[in-house]
Amino acid sequence: MDKIVVIVNASAGLGYCGGWTSALEEKFRGQGVAPDITLAQSGAEMIARAERAVAEGAPVVVAGGGDGTINAVASVLAGTETRLGVLPLGTLNHFAKDLKIPLDLDTAVANVVHGVVGKVDVGEVNGRIFLNNSSLGIYPDIVRDREQQQRHLGRGKWPAFGRALFGALRRFPFMNVRLKINGDEHLRRTPFVFIGNNEYLQGLTMGARERLDTGKLCLYVAQKPTRLGLLRYAAHALFGKLHEARDFDVLSAPSLTIETRHHHLRVATDGEVTLMKPPLCYRSRASALNVIVPAA
Repeated sequence: MDKIVVIVNASAGLGYCGGWTSALEEKFRGQGVAPDITLAQSGAEMIARAERAVAEGAPVVVAGGGDGTINAVASVLAGTETRLGVLPLGTLNHFAKDLKIPLDLDTAVANVVHGVVGKVDVGEVNGRIFLNNSSLGIYPDIVRDREQQQRHLGRGKWPAFGRALFGALRRFPFMNVRLKINGDEHLRRTPFVFIGNNEYLQGLTMGARERLDTGKLCLYVAQKPTRLGLLRYAAHALFGKLHEARDFDVLSAPSLTIETRHHHLRVATDGEVTLMKPPLCYRSRASALNVIVPAA
């Protein structure tokens, strides 16, 4: 029976007890493979287990969790021949949805065993990868505030997010950035910059991507919007008319650089926030990750 390495984020508080692990093991055995399951308590533990698996020549490493978990394991597998299997156990599961990976656990396990390999791009900023997107400005501030509320005040994720969003809109901080892309420079004063790994669609599927293999990053930046302006951008995007919004840049390129006078910036990558020293050097690592996806 083939052996397969499975790394599950057990720190998400979803109650992955011994019984759950045994049930997951049975699901894999039912598909003809024997899983080596690790319930990881931290991102560092996930990365260490993935590194050991690659060093031992594991052909497949499966990540079970949300987008942050998939990112942690993918950061080790990118640039190797090891294939990534995905068990979407998070809240949003953007990466899995964009690749049409089933969200049902039984079907996701079957896909890991019987799916086909697809090569996808990963984005990278100052050595840190992202599978979905990266952003600066208002969003990393909201994430940091939400995490502090959860940690210190014991609030739930969504109530904490709501309070953090309200606080960020009240402060509404702007930053001055110099964008270097496609040989041009753009100076912008903006509350946020968003960089997608490939192009995000507009319309009712906003937040989704049709392709993850074009080798391009997509930059979205608003110029001097008001609070109401930000809400208006959201409405334009919802109805697929973002191109009609004024003072809104959408640019794509294989690489770009963001400069600012700040000594450090909080940068979100797939929802995880890191403090980085500018300039921020973004690039697309085309076809760097082998992912198991459903057969067409």
